[in-house]
Amino acid sequence: MRYLSAIWGIGGVLAILLFAVFRLAPIAEGALSGPLAWYHWIFFVLWVAFMIFTEGIRGFHQAFSPRVVARARALVTHPDLVAGLLAPFYCFGFFRATRKRRIVAWAVFGGILGLILLVRLLPQPWRGLVDGGVVAGLTIGAASILYYAGLWLLGRPGDHPPDLPETATPLDRAQS
Repeated sequence: MRYLSAIWGIGGVLAILLFAVFRLAPIAEGALSGPLAWYHWIFFVLWVAFMIFTEGIRGFHQAFSPRVVARARALVTHPDLVAGLLAPFYCFGFFRATRKRRIVAWAVFGGILGLILLVRLLPQPWRGLVDGGVVAGLTIGAASILYYAGLWLLGRPGDHPPDLPETATPLDRAQS
């Protein structure tokens, strides 16, 4: 049962990321299939490179992805009914995490939500060009989660901290 929680956690996070990729990819493809000026192409290439480095490598591969898998591993070693049922949100770090991890998780979530709302206001081809970079970063993020999950399955889980709280906070006590 504990492994099912870990699979649900990792699978749920991957589903959320891939849902965004499949929703944004056609918008990006629409922009790229239309007539683009030279400055659109320069923006697109620079933006994709920026998103691959900042979102894909720095954000996902070096920080978020190993933590998602470490928190999924924690579901196996420290089983918890509520965390198991809400495993994707647990793996994101929205609850049963250190105070810093919860603040960062909620702040990133709020920031992403705000950016989504702003990008929707952009006209084509700009919206599609921006979405193309996001698709590149999210795809690397999903692949990175699979990479770290694969390492765990091969018995080389790494030493990434799951950022579990040392003691129960009032929020944790209320959720128990």
